[in-house]
Amino acid sequence: MAERITTDDVTYVAALARLELSGEELELFTGQLAAVLDHAADVEALDLAEVLPTAHPLPLVNVLRDDVVRPCLDRREVLAAAPSVEDDRFRVPPVLGEPA
Repeated sequence: MAERITTDDVTYVAALARLELSGEELELFTGQLAAVLDHAADVEALDLAEVLPTAHPLPLVNVLRDDVVRPCLDRREVLAAAPSVEDDRFRVPPVLGEPA
């Protein structure tokens, strides 16, 4: 394919990103970006008119159990077993050094 990107293009983008590239890196990245753009052009050229849009290439099925109501623990018993309780809730240490 024809060259889609030049070293000047890569230099310009690197400057926008505030990246300092050596001459060797500039040549390497120019080739890599050209390969990416060539691949994108190949994908763009595909006839996808009959292909339905999908969120994932493979059919996925979540395996979940039914949501069934069951007896749960008694709140008072659970809080009684907690190391620290405040206002009928678990009291936990401050996060990120915040005052209690």
